Amino acid sequence: MKIERLEVLAEAYGADLSRWPAHERAFAESLIAADPAARAVLEDAAALDALLDASPRVTPSADLTARVLAAAPKSRVRTGRGHLHRLFWVLGAGWAAAACAGVVAGVGLTSHITANERADAILYQSTLSGVDDTEVLG
Repeated sequence: MKIERLEVLAEAYGADLSRWPAHERAFAESLIAADPAARAVLEDAAALDALLDASPRVTPSADLTARVLAAAPKSRVRTGRGHLHRLFWVLGAGWAAAACAGVVAGVGLTSHITANERADAILYQSTLSGVDDTEVLG
């Protein structure tokens, strides 16, 4: 760990190492033990922690909380399912049914055509190769 990383972590989590991420603690402790500048960074963070702890805690009044909540934008999300929502489902189901019908029709029609074409291609190739039945059968 470098001193710059220690400064970033001290600014984010303060001087108390128990609040730091567990995988960073061991590196920080070894750097603090070895480098006086690292100890100074941690002492500065401890001074800031003490100032923050000494400051008064401010809690908002009920009136302020009510005014903030009243000024917040209202949600425009509809909880009910409208006609438009149902229309999207119907249109989607129609497209899916049309796609399935196309696949079924395509498979049904092409299996006959391809079988006939395949048989014709084999017969044609056998005439080109000049192989005679007597040569194959003996």
